[in-house]
Amino acid sequence: MDEKLRKQLEIAATKVRMGVIEGVYNAKAGHPGGSLSVADTLTYLYMHRMHVDPNEPDMPSRDRLVLSKGHTAPALYSVLAQRGFFPAEELKTLRKQGSRLQGHPAMGKVPGVDMSTGSLGQGISAACGMALSGKISCDIYKVYAILGDGEIQEGQVWEAAMFAAHYKLDNLVAVVDNNGLQIDGKISDVMSPYPIDQKFEAFGWHVININGHDFNEIEKAFNEAETVTGKPTVIIQRSTKGKGVSFMENQVGWHGKAPNDEEYAKAMEELKAHLAELEK
Repeated sequence: MDEKLRKQLEIAATKVRMGVIEGVYNAKAGHPGGSLSVADTLTYLYMHRMHVDPNEPDMPSRDRLVLSKGHTAPALYSVLAQRGFFPAEELKTLRKQGSRLQGHPAMGKVPGVDMSTGSLGQGISAACGMALSGKISCDIYKVYAILGDGEIQEGQVWEAAMFAAHYKLDNLVAVVDNNGLQIDGKISDVMSPYPIDQKFEAFGWHVININGHDFNEIEKAFNEAETVTGKPTVIIQRSTKGKGVSFMENQVGWHGKAPNDEEYAKAMEELKAHLAELEK
């Protein structure tokens, strides 16, 4: 990846993180930690990789994305706003009565949302269905699914993994956001899914391990996924929960709570400073 593109993506990802904080703060509820950890990957996909059009969000040839870890909707909404699917000012209406930006993604309400998610484990199954449909109809779109590392404790995930390999869904790319924390603590303490890569390999997937905050590694992984035939690909990204906001990083308490006035000001100050540094 050339330096100019990398910098553009860094700037966009910082703005996405600002949108996450803005939304959760105004809602007085939500899930900032996991939203911040997956912001870079979502930014890369929507700003550079995926074939989508904000002016025609339902076009049949578009690539699909299923946010299987649906509680991190603030990140998806923020990147959709940055990509032009709806005004960024609308992020302040997150979870408010009458807003289309519900606590979990709702298809049919928000332009650019391809699947309603929130009940963990189910999104990857929907993504498998989309990918199989594409195979049957000989369409060339790609399907991307974003899962949490705590989410893969769900048995349905592994049923879907078996399904995807059986039907050779090489148009499906899953991303496991391995930030190591879930609502009750460390995933290794609650119900360890490790070794994640070996499990997916045993289920017949092509596996790629990356740093989820390095755009060069992110692009290399998705480029590699494009070359895989006859099997689905999973990208396991090591990430930091709360990435980009110092006092939220690696803190399990920020899985599902909103910042107060002081915390909001501090978070936005940090992100704005980082943005200013990138834009020099």
